[in-house]
Amino acid sequence: MMDLFEASIKKESEPLASRMRPRTLDEYVGQDHILGKGRLLRRAIQLDQLSSVIFYGPPGTGKTTLARVIANTTKSHFSTLNAVLAGLKELEVEINAARERRALHGIKTILFIDEVHRWNKRQQDALLPWVENGTVILIGATTENPYFEVNAALVSRSRIFQLKKLEECDLEKIAKMALSDKERGYGRFRVEFEDGALEHLIDVASGDARSLLNALELAVETSVDSFPPADGTVIYISKETAEESIQKKAVLYDKEGDYHFDVISAFIKSIRGSDPDATLYWLARMVAAGEDPRFIFRRMLISASEDIGLADPDAIRVVEACASAFDRIGLPEGRFHLTEAALYLATTKKSNSTLAFFDALSDVEKEAKDEVPNHLRDDSRDKEGFGHGKGYLYPHSYKDHWVAQQYLPSSLVGKIYYRPGNLGYESRIRDSVIEHRMSQLESINIDDGSEVLTWSPDDKKRDLWLNRAMSQKSAELRRIRDRLYEGVSIPRHANALIINAGTGLLLYPAMKMNPEGSNIAIVRKKEEKDAIAHIAGELDELLRPEVMIDSEYMNALESIEHDISFSLIAARDILIDLEKGKRILSLISQRVKEDTTLLISSSIARRATRVSAFLDGEIKKKAENAESEIYEKSSLSNWEEKDLEALVFSFFPSAQIEYMSLQETRHLDGAVALSWWEKTYSRYLDADEKDSFISALRERDVPFSSKVAIIRLIPEKMKAKVNDEAEKTWHEVQMKTQ
Repeated sequence: MMDLFEASIKKESEPLASRMRPRTLDEYVGQDHILGKGRLLRRAIQLDQLSSVIFYGPPGTGKTTLARVIANTTKSHFSTLNAVLAGLKELEVEINAARERRALHGIKTILFIDEVHRWNKRQQDALLPWVENGTVILIGATTENPYFEVNAALVSRSRIFQLKKLEECDLEKIAKMALSDKERGYGRFRVEFEDGALEHLIDVASGDARSLLNALELAVETSVDSFPPADGTVIYISKETAEESIQKKAVLYDKEGDYHFDVISAFIKSIRGSDPDATLYWLARMVAAGEDPRFIFRRMLISASEDIGLADPDAIRVVEACASAFDRIGLPEGRFHLTEAALYLATTKKSNSTLAFFDALSDVEKEAKDEVPNHLRDDSRDKEGFGHGKGYLYPHSYKDHWVAQQYLPSSLVGKIYYRPGNLGYESRIRDSVIEHRMSQLESINIDDGSEVLTWSPDDKKRDLWLNRAMSQKSAELRRIRDRLYEGVSIPRHANALIINAGTGLLLYPAMKMNPEGSNIAIVRKKEEKDAIAHIAGELDELLRPEVMIDSEYMNALESIEHDISFSLIAARDILIDLEKGKRILSLISQRVKEDTTLLISSSIARRATRVSAFLDGEIKKKAENAESEIYEKSSLSNWEEKDLEALVFSFFPSAQIEYMSLQETRHLDGAVALSWWEKTYSRYLDADEKDSFISALRERDVPFSSKVAIIRLIPEKMKAKVNDEAEKTWHEVQMKTQ
C-alpha cells in the first residue's frame, strides 16, 4: 500500500510536478468538459456527493491530481492504493477499516485505486461487493479504456469520466503558475527564456503536464551552478537547453491495449471518409509499431463490404488479391500490397447499404417471428393438404424475369431495409430497386382471412375522450419540439438552458442528451415547477434540473451565474410580446457563445384562427369588429412575420427562420367559451349576448389553424451535421414514398 498524500517528505526534495499539484478545484487547470461550471462532476465534488467514478485518460492529464483535489475537499475518509504495489491483502485491510468507520462513526470512505486496470479479474471481483453495498466509494484511475480493461460489473456501477490531453494554453498556464509560485515553484527567482524555448517545452510535452513540469524542472535547475541560488537570481533558459531537457516523446502504441484499437479505428474511419493521406498515415503508424499485417488486411476486408459494398463490388476482390499477394511475398516488399489495398478503399465510391442486414436482424430479434406467407412456403410436401405454395408467381415466367408479389411477412409489408446509394454500381441499380418496390406495394392486397374474434358496442363517452386526446394541442407542440431539435446534438457534459419550459416539453430532450451536464429551466408558475419536480423526482439529486419561477423570464436570466456557459439554449413563446421579447433576446445574446445552439419557437397570434370563425349571424359580425380592434391594439398580436425577423436578426444575423403551418381539431367546451368571454369579448359585446356566445361555442369540435416561427442558430461546426441529418430525413421520406 502506498499513501499518495503523505507529506513526510520535505517540499524542497519533491519533484516540481509533485509540488505543483493543484490543491483545490480553482487551482485545477484544464478538463473543462467535466469540471467546468455547472458540470456534473464539479457539482458532485462541491456538494460532497461523489458516487463511484473511474477517471480514464493518457498519462499526465490530471487523474491522480483530481483525486488529490477530492481528498482535500471531501468530509469522507480518503484512502489510496496503487494497483501495481497492492493486492488482496492490502484491499482487505482498507475494507475492514472502512467497515469500522462506517459502523462506529458513520463516516464514509472514498478509496482511490491508481492504475486500477492493473488488477486482475479476481482482485477486481473482490472489490465489487464493497462498492455495491456502499462500504467504499471507488475512485479508479486508468490509462486504458475501462470498458475493455476493468470488470464490467465495476464499470456498470461507476460513472466514467474521460480526461483529454491538455491544450497548449493549459500547459502554458501551468508553466507560468510554476514560474510564479514562490512557495512550491520558482517564483523566488527570475526565470527568463530565449524566444521559442518555453514554446518548445509546451509543444513537445504534447498535452502531458507531468512531462512539461519535469522538463521545466530539469531546464531551470541545470542552468545554474548550484541549486537553489539566492532569491532574485536570474536564470536564463536557452532554446538549446529546452531541447535537451525534453526529448522526443515515444509513440504510444500497445498492440494489446487501447491505443491499438484507437489507431485501427482511425485507419478505418479515414478509409470511410475517403481521405487517402490520413489512411496512409495511420497505416504507416501501425506498420512502424509492428502491427500484424494480416490483422490490417482482415479489417480492410470488413471495410470493403461495410463501407464500400455494392458501390464498388470490385473492392473486396482487390483487397483479397492484395492479401493473397502479401502471403506469398511477405515483408518488407509486401508493404506495397498493404498500401495498394488501403488506397483503393480510400479512393473508391462508398456505400454502407450492407448495414441493412442489421436492421432486419433487429426486427427478427425484437418482434415475434411472423409466419412465412402461404405462397412462399415449400409446396413439395403438403401442397394438396394445406395449399402451401398456392398463388406463388414464378418470376422467370414473366418479362424481365420479374413479377410484383409479396415476399415479406404480412406485418412487415412496406418495410424498407436496403437503401441503395447514389454512387458507383449502386447508382445503376437504384432506380430498378425503387421501381420494383413501388410496383410491389401497389400490387399487394393483404387479406389473410382472419376471423373477427372480439367486438364491443360503441362507447360514445370513450370515443369523445379519444378524440380529445388525439386532438390535444400537445400533439402540435410535439411537432414543434421535434422540428426545433431536428439534427441537433450537444455533448453529454454540456449545459442547457430552457426558457418557458412549461411542464418539460423542451427540457426532456436536452436532459436526454446531456446526462453529465447541468440543466436550468425557467417556468412561469409554481404548478409547472411542481410538475417537473414530480417527474424528475425519481432521478438522482445531482441529475435533476434546476427550476426557476419567473413569469417575465428576465430576472431569472440575470440571476444565473455569468461564467456558466451553455451549449444549448431553447425557448418557447418568449417573443409573443415583441417589446418584452427585445429585452429577453438581449439577455440571451449575452449567453450565446461560438458553440451555443439557440432554438426558439414563437407562435404568431395574428395568423391563428379567430373565435369569430366559429360564430354565425349578427354576433359573428360583432366579434369580427372586436377582433379587428383587438389585433391592432394588443402588443401580443399587432406585429407580423417581418417584425419578428427584424428583431431576431438584430441580435443574431446568422439565425435561420422558417414557418410551420399547423392544422388541428380542437374541442371547445363551456369552460373555454366562458374564459374567452370574460377575458376579452365581454368588453366588446353586449351583456345579454353572453349566453348566445357561450352556447354557440360549447361542445364543438372545430378546425383550428396556427402559424409558428422556428428560429435556429446553429454553430458553424454543427451545420454540416444538421444538414446531413435533414438530407437523410428527406431521402428516407422519398424512399418510403417511392
